[in-house]
Amino acid sequence: MSDRLFEDRTPGVEEHEPTASYLSYTVGLVLAILATIASFVVSQTNLLWPPGIPVGLIVLAFAQIGIHLVFFLHLGSGSDSTNNILALAFGVLIVFLVITGSVWIIANLNSNMMPMTAH
Repeated sequence: MSDRLFEDRTPGVEEHEPTASYLSYTVGLVLAILATIASFVVSQTNLLWPPGIPVGLIVLAFAQIGIHLVFFLHLGSGSDSTNNILALAFGVLIVFLVITGSVWIIANLNSNMMPMTAH
């Protein structure tokens, strides 16, 4: 199937860029499934020292994020994906600001509440 039509590519994808193969999606799927299974194993067994379980789950969560970014969103370190990386960083910043601001506002409201009296 070397005579593919390249007219219906996504905006920003050049003609010389290779299209994603089934192999890359399959490898990404297998790695994502393995990371998910590893998370369940870490949380449901005594494989890790109990205080280290949250750290293990956080590491596996970041690994899962990395797998998705590389294999499914095709975010690489090349110069072609600079705009995608900047857009992702901006999105992460906005989510961080919204969550941090919400927690700050809720904590401030909680500290300024009048104490409830028992009847």
